[in-house]
Amino acid sequence: MKKSLYITAIAALLAGTTLTSCSDFLEAENKSAGGTTSDQFFGTKADAMLTSAYISLKNFNNQADITDQGTDLYMNTRGQDAGAFNQYSSLDPENAVVKTYYVSCYGTVNYANGFLYYTEGKEGYDAKRQEARFLRDYAYYCLTQQFGSVPYITTYIQSAERNYPKMALADIYKNVTDDLLDIYNNCKLSDTDYTSGRPSKEAVAALLAKFYLAWGWDLDTQVTDAANGNYTVSSKEHFTLAAQWAETAIGGKSLTQPFATKWSPSNENNDEFMWSIQYDAASIESSLDKECNAQSSTYGGYYSTNQKGCDSKNQQSEKSMYLFEKGDSRYEGTFMTTFYQGNSMDDAYFAPYNNTEAQLTNHAINLKFFPYWTTEAEATAWLAAHKAQMAKGDGPNVVKAAILTSPTVTTYTFTEDGTAKKATQALSAFNTSTDNGVCVRKFDDPVNKSYCYRDIVILNRSELYLVAAEANLVISDGNGNRDFWKYINAVRTRAGVSTLNSLSDYDPMYTTPSSFGNIRLIDLLLDERARECYAEKTRFVDLRRTKQLVRYNIAFNSSVTSVSSMTGVDGEIKWLRPIPSAELNNNTGMTAADQNAGYRTSSSSEETTAE
Repeated sequence: MKKSLYITAIAALLAGTTLTSCSDFLEAENKSAGGTTSDQFFGTKADAMLTSAYISLKNFNNQADITDQGTDLYMNTRGQDAGAFNQYSSLDPENAVVKTYYVSCYGTVNYANGFLYYTEGKEGYDAKRQEARFLRDYAYYCLTQQFGSVPYITTYIQSAERNYPKMALADIYKNVTDDLLDIYNNCKLSDTDYTSGRPSKEAVAALLAKFYLAWGWDLDTQVTDAANGNYTVSSKEHFTLAAQWAETAIGGKSLTQPFATKWSPSNENNDEFMWSIQYDAASIESSLDKECNAQSSTYGGYYSTNQKGCDSKNQQSEKSMYLFEKGDSRYEGTFMTTFYQGNSMDDAYFAPYNNTEAQLTNHAINLKFFPYWTTEAEATAWLAAHKAQMAKGDGPNVVKAAILTSPTVTTYTFTEDGTAKKATQALSAFNTSTDNGVCVRKFDDPVNKSYCYRDIVILNRSELYLVAAEANLVISDGNGNRDFWKYINAVRTRAGVSTLNSLSDYDPMYTTPSSFGNIRLIDLLLDERARECYAEKTRFVDLRRTKQLVRYNIAFNSSVTSVSSMTGVDGEIKWLRPIPSAELNNNTGMTAADQNAGYRTSSSSEETTAE
């Protein structure tokens, strides 16, 4: 008998790997179920189910292919194939990344349901039962944002039962928000929690805000012209609720710490990180490479010895090169622009974390990348002033520098004594080489170096500022009310750039094709989200949610040239990710008609709950 995808994750647990929790951190522990039945084992060890739910979050929250590719901000370089997610035309229901994401989300759902099943009616579990419900609700947020309508399951699956039909998206949103409202109004969780990885009342409010925002866009707006990003709004009810819950989650707390400090490796448990998936190398008993996450090496080029081990995927797109303005502290806080020379990673890439500013002034440099606003005269003067640092010395790597501009990059090579020699190179050629630009530093782990044990931030206070701004943009008919500008300017002020009072104040530096049309307030909002949340795995959902996915891909994704590039054989646009074929084949509650638009094998006028 074929197994439903929903029981795949639980099978591993019953096979012998169980997980248990300690008081402060959710640790992994290898034990055997000892041949007992699931009822016998979990009936006495229910906490193992809850910890399994937490740890299962790691399986789908580090998938940059599905969350960030096929957008405006990232591109694969140095000979890397563009990939199915960037190309859209080759993205289909057989895609392994899509299947893994889908199955992993339902793994979290089933672990949470299992914990609720085994603790039903038991004393002392009120808070933990709310935790489990929150994790299940979060998994459904991820599922709905990628796949739209999906089966909504709140019972623990222990058998080969395979009949799980899709639920209408409106019903999923209603069920989940009702559940979160009940948790909030009868809350047994801590008011805030920035250290344990457990949700808090504050996190519940934040997730409610994101659900209401999604509800408003998905069901209360209608696309009228995909290529131009045009839409109509039929109701503002859920946008109003999104704004209210975002304000509740923000709780009047200002963004006071510098952006770089917020993302410092030594500052993981700060109060802007409202809920995170916790990692701790000290608690992992198995091999490091199996338990770490890849977020620190997911965004960047391919670099030389003792530098970060990126693979040239999700490098800056041309738009991203011009996204930040001069003086925006988020640029240096997001990207590593100076790579030091050294005979170990501690002394090379991670030198900024292991040396004082004074010490770094005498440290040999391997790579120096200047942003687009740097003139050749300024770069030449800087390199001359740092000539001793640009000398080769005894480091292993060739010394290079570049001003990152398009369509031509100004490059510098150096003699043994550090004298610079200028040249130019087409950006397209530069992107095929090693050492081809900055990498993201927000998730650097200088302690574990090659393996990243930084927490994965899921709910971020500054993003909630932008959720509030987005909701208020729709509430104000796209014109921007006082609250819209208040929240936009709050993140800009922290970044050290000028505040804005109208669209005419905003003049982005990236180039747009004529097909993109004029810059609108929705573009200003999405640009601010890009700067504030770069590499935080939200971009595909941001563009899909706001109806700008097609418009932005045509303008900024070299793999997409027109609407047809994102259209399937059924004649429909691929707004969502495909339901995995294995799900349609094994779930008797679904048929081929339940496949998402753009991935059906032929055109169909039949309406389904998938959209």
